[in-house]
Amino acid sequence: MSAKFIIFFGLLVLSGVASGQMPDSLKYTSIGPQEFQKELQNDDKALLIDVREFFEYKKKRIDHAVNIPSSGNLNISADTLKKDCSLFLYCTTGFRSKRAAKHFGEKGFVKVYSLDGGINAWKKQGLPVNRKKIKR
Repeated sequence: MSAKFIIFFGLLVLSGVASGQMPDSLKYTSIGPQEFQKELQNDDKALLIDVREFFEYKKKRIDHAVNIPSSGNLNISADTLKKDCSLFLYCTTGFRSKRAAKHFGEKGFVKVYSLDGGINAWKKQGLPVNRKKIKR
């Protein structure tokens, strides 16, 4: 093989590594609050999941969200949910929901969305938050 080819191939590999993930390795979509809400409302098979801890969830949440903390065993949730459901995940800032979205994507869920910026970004956009306290 020529030296030019080796250098070209090396640069190609490094550019993929430098950009984060390779496009085909991303198993979820991270979207902003407005698009998240729109996609959620227009999807008949949507399941809204709050991946925060229960003490966070009980204080404020997006209406109709179910609480599945990312600190728990997500494998059990992945095994019990239908793979044809569209999963819409959020947390406080988006960090935990991205991690959980990646997990669900790797478990075979085809439509997985993470709320970019989390519930904080949702509130900044003036979107509704349920503040009614709930008990376990």
